[in-house]
Amino acid sequence: MTTSAPAQVPRKTRAAKIPIRLDQRYLPVVGTFVVLALMLIVGGTRYENFLTPAVVSNLFINNAHLIVLAVGMTFVILTGGIDLSVGSVLALSTVITAALLQAGLPPAVVIPIAVAAGTVIGLAHGVMIHYFQVQPFVATLAGMFFARGLCFLIAPESIAIDNASFAELATWVQIFGEWRLTSSMLIALIVVGLAFVALHLTRFGRTVYAIGGGEQSALLMGLPVARTKVLAYVVSGTCAGLGGLLFAMYSRSGYSLTGVGMELDAIAAVVIGGTLLTGGTGFVLGSVLGVLVLGLIQTIITFEGTLSSWWTRIVIGVLLLIFVLVQRALTLRRT
Repeated sequence: MTTSAPAQVPRKTRAAKIPIRLDQRYLPVVGTFVVLALMLIVGGTRYENFLTPAVVSNLFINNAHLIVLAVGMTFVILTGGIDLSVGSVLALSTVITAALLQAGLPPAVVIPIAVAAGTVIGLAHGVMIHYFQVQPFVATLAGMFFARGLCFLIAPESIAIDNASFAELATWVQIFGEWRLTSSMLIALIVVGLAFVALHLTRFGRTVYAIGGGEQSALLMGLPVARTKVLAYVVSGTCAGLGGLLFAMYSRSGYSLTGVGMELDAIAAVVIGGTLLTGGTGFVLGSVLGVLVLGLIQTIITFEGTLSSWWTRIVIGVLLLIFVLVQRALTLRRT
């Protein structure tokens, strides 16, 4: 007697449903992108010739120095710190550039000196903050006064830049159809690319995020907290020095009162771009989006024509408050 194998009853296979959920860390950046897209749509429907390559190119060109400042500020804020000196360091870099070029030094010598001035000030900030336990607000506030004072010592009046080689560098442009790529814009994009790689693909970047998430925890994990924290301020100071060089290329002059309040624009761009002021969460590309939002506000008010330029500050203040409230809500929800 043979027994047949029991017939296998076919089972109904169900497609595995994988819930698509957006990480809460990305929500502020997505919000910034949505705001930027809405502003572009409203501007394109309201104003003629708004969504043209020339306007978009100018948006990047006019804000190249602020993009570089915001990149450096992102590193500092990610560690839970702040840098109030970047506007004054930017001015110092423009003044050094103009004064040395006027003295007859070649741009190949002047440019590294102008950028290195910001690097040295950033290094001093990092040492004071980590090794001497000075609060970032106080240390960088002292740096702000120090850099601004040096500006007036070097150049009490505005200095025009008439060096032919520097002018050639400043006016370098590549045209792709109706799009323009200038030297300042190219440098800013390179800085953004390097910062993205450093933050997301290196141990240094991971340590920056770890310090912002909890410095004591980072120490317990054996991470190089001291070196990374100091380097974060070095990056910010270097970006401020480079931003001053870009502003000197843009304005073709060095002036002691350049960049007054620009540190607040950089902080606003970083916060609007989704970086938490408490540190640990944020993205350098979000900071770039924040700069573009600020620049687009100014562009829309320029196209409007009838509005005062002070409306730029009002709109930025409202946006900043909204994004801070959103960040606070997300932080409480995560907790």
